[in-house]
Amino acid sequence: MQKSVAIDCFPDSVKKYRPGYAIVAVDVIRATTSAITVAALGGRCFAVASVEDALRLKANLNNPLLAGEIGGELAPGFDINNSPVELASCTNAGRPVILLSSSGTRLIQEAKACDVVYLACFRNHSYTASDLKDRYARVAVIGAGSRGEFRKEDQMCCAWIARDLVAAGYIPEDRRTVDLINRWRGEGPEAARNGKSADYLRRSGQAKDLEFVLSHINDLRAAYVMKGSEVSALPAAEPEAVATDASIGNPVREVGTVC
Repeated sequence: MQKSVAIDCFPDSVKKYRPGYAIVAVDVIRATTSAITVAALGGRCFAVASVEDALRLKANLNNPLLAGEIGGELAPGFDINNSPVELASCTNAGRPVILLSSSGTRLIQEAKACDVVYLACFRNHSYTASDLKDRYARVAVIGAGSRGEFRKEDQMCCAWIARDLVAAGYIPEDRRTVDLINRWRGEGPEAARNGKSADYLRRSGQAKDLEFVLSHINDLRAAYVMKGSEVSALPAAEPEAVATDASIGNPVREVGTVC
């Protein structure tokens, strides 16, 4: 069976990839970075799609920390924002985290009906691709999107994962996937500094989260999946040397084939 990969965006696009696909949910700024950071520190993290879902889950957990935003603002009744920096500093308290974001956690919840849901961000994009290529023949890498746009940082992360899968023998499923791989295959993470999400973080006094995202690149040797609503780490796997520079992944050959 020919292996294939597609890049897409927005929670509503998930329904195109049921069944038979492994879904990779990407919301670099900030939901998947936040969720993976909590799990990497040994904490429990639960992704929810709404404030109401968060409050229902809260009743079933022991003293959970509610971390989330709606439209970038702290969600009503929540303890902290969807901030990887704040979550990294408070996870050691041992409280389970209930995470809510405008798009990222809704994407994760929409994908729960698919065969498997991976989470990826700049911290683990290479290791995610490495784990996927040994397990799944069809992969859809989906950016969360924000305010109707496929944000730059999510395009980059999706493209790097798809690029590594193509290098491992996968075929892009459509022209957009080819174009995004070729657009971002040689760019470094600093390119995200000029995006709209980065601009929002600076304007809203949350630049510390931007610096966290841009200073944690492929530093986690693990892939993360959803088990129900909870983030879970898979056993670590060493990626093959698809690229020589782990910070960006040196560019592979230009991609031109569509299945």
